[in-house]
Amino acid sequence: MWIKLLVGGLLIAFCVLLGYLASGKYRARAKFFAQFEMFNERYLSELAYQRKPLAEFLAAYEYTGTFQRVVGQCRGRKPPEFAESWLSREERGECADYFSMLGAGDSVSQSGYFAAKKPYLAGKKGESAREARERTALYLKLGLLAGLAFVILIV
Repeated sequence: MWIKLLVGGLLIAFCVLLGYLASGKYRARAKFFAQFEMFNERYLSELAYQRKPLAEFLAAYEYTGTFQRVVGQCRGRKPPEFAESWLSREERGECADYFSMLGAGDSVSQSGYFAAKKPYLAGKKGESAREARERTALYLKLGLLAGLAFVILIV
């Protein structure tokens, strides 16, 4: 009897874990756009006030995940690659255009371009955060239900 309860509990926990892992790409996308928007805010502030060299600005802040790799590629002055499956073709193009404009031109034209990107990035951040919350909850519930279904089949 106790063994069945233990196996059932472990099976349910395993299925919930699979649901959590399945929603990882949505959380990674939300984290990417949150860091992207924060980067844009910092860069606009940098253009308006301090005007450090680009390499010094890129090294000044720490990022995590995919965005850290993208910033690292920009430090090396090579165009970043966006091979993530959770970015659409349009989003990859927008990101590539954004990072190709870093350090190109004078501060007035850059300020105008990056200020114009501000609403786009805020929208993407909100949309991806909402989708991550919804999908994570959905996949956790599906994992729980799948675990319960397996327990019912086993018992």
